[in-house]
Amino acid sequence: METIKPREPWNKGKLVGQKPPLKLKDIWAIRIHLQLEKRIRDLALFNLAVDSKLRGCDLVSLRVRDVLHGSQILPRAMIVQRKTQRPVQFELTDQTRSAVSSWIAKAELKSEEYLFPSRVHNSPHVSTRQYARIVHRWVGSIGLDPSVYGTHTMRRTKATLIYRRTKNLRAVQLLLGHTKLESTVRYLGIEVDDALEISEQTEI
Repeated sequence: METIKPREPWNKGKLVGQKPPLKLKDIWAIRIHLQLEKRIRDLALFNLAVDSKLRGCDLVSLRVRDVLHGSQILPRAMIVQRKTQRPVQFELTDQTRSAVSSWIAKAELKSEEYLFPSRVHNSPHVSTRQYARIVHRWVGSIGLDPSVYGTHTMRRTKATLIYRRTKNLRAVQLLLGHTKLESTVRYLGIEVDDALEISEQTEI
């Protein structure tokens, strides 16, 4: 009788669970590294990833027209999220607008084109898998363990910083485009009782 070999778990040898956000010092370390390396595309992608708090699939599929009006980068943009089909707004800081503007000019991108086109011929824009590899390079460049961080690190970073500064769960919920407060609680990794108490205190 043939013995069935047990299937190896997909996550064997891998760290699973929530990916931690970057600390403020990590953000600046990566920015400085990318600036020194003159990685114009990566700097634009990194800054936009932090500011937008978008899921990877939404970030890589941004078009130039989503962030550009005429010749000016918008201070605030809005897209419809692929996962929830709900609109979400995000602010673009001065340094992000500057980085994105430099990238658009260097790549000579048109309004209807993807903001981060792929260098692979069969893909119109950077894929989520490519984006994940890019994130690993970013964190590895400043001495962090790439296996600990991922694309959700980028989504969680600014949201976590805002929450720690304001304790305003409702605001973070809106910024992340979550339909339920519980989703935001889980995403931030805070205790439910603390979250409910804070939301009561910050409710208008």
